[in-house]
Amino acid sequence: MRTLMLMFDSLNRHYLPCYGNPWVQAPNFSRLAERTVVFSTAYIGSMPCMPARRELHTGRLNLLHRSWGPLEPFDDSLPEILRDHGVHCHLVSDHQHYWEDGGATYHQRYTTWSNIRGQEGDHWKARVGETTAHNADLAPQDRVNRQYITSEALQPQTLTVDEGLAFLEANHARDDWFLQIETFDPHEPFYTMEHYKALYPDGYDGPDFDWPPYRRVDESDEQVARARHNYAALVTMCDRNLGRVLDAMDRYGLWEDTLFIVNTDHGFLLGEHDWWAKCVQPFFEEVAHTPLFIWDPRAGRAGVRVRSLVQTIDLAPTILEFHGIPRPPDMQGHPLRDVIARDEPVREAALYGIFGGQVNVTDGRYVYMRGPASPANTPLYEYTLMPTHMRAMFSVEELRQATLTAPLPFTKGVPVLRIPCRRPPVVDRIEPLMQTALYDLQSDPHQEHPISNPREEKRMLRHLVRLMRENEAPNEQFERLGIDPLVR
Repeated sequence: MRTLMLMFDSLNRHYLPCYGNPWVQAPNFSRLAERTVVFSTAYIGSMPCMPARRELHTGRLNLLHRSWGPLEPFDDSLPEILRDHGVHCHLVSDHQHYWEDGGATYHQRYTTWSNIRGQEGDHWKARVGETTAHNADLAPQDRVNRQYITSEALQPQTLTVDEGLAFLEANHARDDWFLQIETFDPHEPFYTMEHYKALYPDGYDGPDFDWPPYRRVDESDEQVARARHNYAALVTMCDRNLGRVLDAMDRYGLWEDTLFIVNTDHGFLLGEHDWWAKCVQPFFEEVAHTPLFIWDPRAGRAGVRVRSLVQTIDLAPTILEFHGIPRPPDMQGHPLRDVIARDEPVREAALYGIFGGQVNVTDGRYVYMRGPASPANTPLYEYTLMPTHMRAMFSVEELRQATLTAPLPFTKGVPVLRIPCRRPPVVDRIEPLMQTALYDLQSDPHQEHPISNPREEKRMLRHLVRLMRENEAPNEQFERLGIDPLVR
C-alpha cells in the first residue's frame, strides 16, 4: 500500500474554481475534483501551522493544552508509526517552520526527508548588513532570499515538487511508502513570477503588495485588490505544480493502489471581514473551512462530493487504516473510509481554535464561538515537556514559574511541565474581538450577522463541552471560558 499527500499552506477554498470561484485560473484543481472525492465540510482543528501539523501526526487536538510547539515525547506520530510497521516515510518540504525551535522534532519522525530553503524570512542567504536576527521582522531576510529566486525553476515550491517527483520516479514500482510533498505556498508573502501575475491585471500603480500584515485592513481598495491578485497568481502556480503531480499519478498508474490526499492546514483572510491573514481575529469560514480532496482506490469514487463533517485530525487515522495499521488509543480522529465510500458521518460536531483564543464548535450548519469570561483571559497554562515557542525557547523567566504536574490522560503516564501563560498569545492583543457569537451558515454563509437563538446556542454549547471533555481539557479552560464542565 502506498500513500501520497500533497499539502499546501494557507489555501483559501474560496479561491478554487471547484469550490465556486469564477475568476481564479486553477484548471488542475478542477481536474483533481474530477478524480477524487471532494469534501464540502472539512474543518481545521488547532491553529496555526505547527499545531495543525501536530494534529497530522497525532490525530488529536492540541489547542486546549499547548500553543505552537514541537512534537512531545509522549505524542503518537503518524510517520513514526508507519515507519515502525515497515512503511518508508519520506517528507519533502519548503516549510521552514520544521527547522525552527518550535518545529524541530517533526521531520525526524520520517524515514528520510528533504528540505528546500528560501521561503518567507527563512534565514538562508547571507548578506552582512542587509539582514537581521530579529524574528519579528522577516522582510529584510526575505528581500535577500528573493535575489536568489529569480526564475520559476528556482522557486522553493517548484524545487519541492521536483524532489517529490524524483521520489516517485525512483520508487513508484515499490510498495509500502508514504510520501508527503508539502509546500509553504500559497502562504504569504505571495511571491511568484511575472507571467503568473500577468494573468491578473489591475489598475494599481503603487508599490507591489504581496505581504499582508496580521491586522485590520487599512489599505485602499486598490491595494486590497492587488493583494488578492498576487494571492491568486500564487494559487495558479500551485495549480501548475498540482498538475505535475497528477501527471505523475497518471504516468505511473498510481490511481490503482495509492491513497492520494490533497489538503491544507488552514485558510487565509484576504480582506474579508476587514481583516488580513489569520490568528489575530475570530476564525471565520475563510480560515476554518478548508478544501480537502481524497482518492481511495478501494472505493473508486471520483468526481463526487461528500457533506459529512471531517477535520484535520481524521487524516492520520485514515492513512493508518489504509495501511492496515491499528490507530493508537490516544488518536481522536476517525478513518474516513466510509465517508469516502458512502458519505457516512463520523462526527456530530467539530472543535477548533487557537491556544488562548476563542474555542469554536461547528456542526456544519451553525458555528458557535466561545470567548473568555473575563478580559484577563485567565487562567491559562501550557502543558509541555518541550518548552519552545515558534522561533525561541521559553525564557528563563517563564520557566521559573513552571511546576511538574501529574500526567495528563494522553501523556502515557509521563508528568509534564505546567507553565503559566505569562507571554500572552497573539489573540490577547485583540481582546474585544474574542466575544461569544453564534452564526447560522445556512442563512449567513459569510458570517456577517451573528444571531440570537438561545435554543441553538444551548445545543452548540453542549457540543462544545462534550468535545472539550473528550479532549481532556484542563479544568482551567472551562473556568477561562466561563463554562460549567458538567453541562449536558
